[in-house]
Amino acid sequence: METDDHETPPAPTPTLATLARDAWNLTANRPRTLIGIAGPPGAGKSTLARALVEAAGEGAAYLPLDGFHLSNAQLERLSLTSRKGSEPSFDVRGYVALLTRVLTDTAHDIYVPDYDRTLHEPVAARHRVPPTARLVVTEGNYLACDLPGWREARQLMAECWYVGAPAEVRQLRLIERQLAGGQSPDGAAEWVAENDTPNGGLVEKSSHRCGRILSTIGMDMFNYRP
Repeated sequence: METDDHETPPAPTPTLATLARDAWNLTANRPRTLIGIAGPPGAGKSTLARALVEAAGEGAAYLPLDGFHLSNAQLERLSLTSRKGSEPSFDVRGYVALLTRVLTDTAHDIYVPDYDRTLHEPVAARHRVPPTARLVVTEGNYLACDLPGWREARQLMAECWYVGAPAEVRQLRLIERQLAGGQSPDGAAEWVAENDTPNGGLVEKSSHRCGRILSTIGMDMFNYRP
């Protein structure tokens, strides 16, 4: 069976303990290490990242890209409201600045924004990278994309892993996410078709830039939550 030139078949599913061990090994001889988890919408990036931080234990911290969504007011100003979640709807320069600080400022608490799916807005300081953190796991759609800003972000990461899932699985997850956020069934299907699907297509083309390809299918280490 032929595969797309940009897609790499996933390796056998590792255990969470193996992933945590491999991530922790990257911290050797470094005061602090960033590892990225990239992948299309609905692949399970945030759930895996949180599980990885929990498995790594004390000394690990979580930093989601979603905190760098532009606010709804800024999206409206830029005529990007209907493309929320697309590559230009993120403050990539702000993201790079925070990643840079995470690597260089190991003496102070660093507060990390997040995205609130109830408010449908980014919120400040929901997460924290304490001075004791040696491993910081960051995740988001575009971390491996060969585009301005994202290239600079990727260069700050010791490794970037790609998480994928079959399109039909991701579609079901994404529709569930939109329904949970208050969309009607028709509205949810339209949003996924016109926004999440093209965003995912862009992200899939970046998989070859990642050092490791994972699939959430068959992972028994966590239960996906949209």
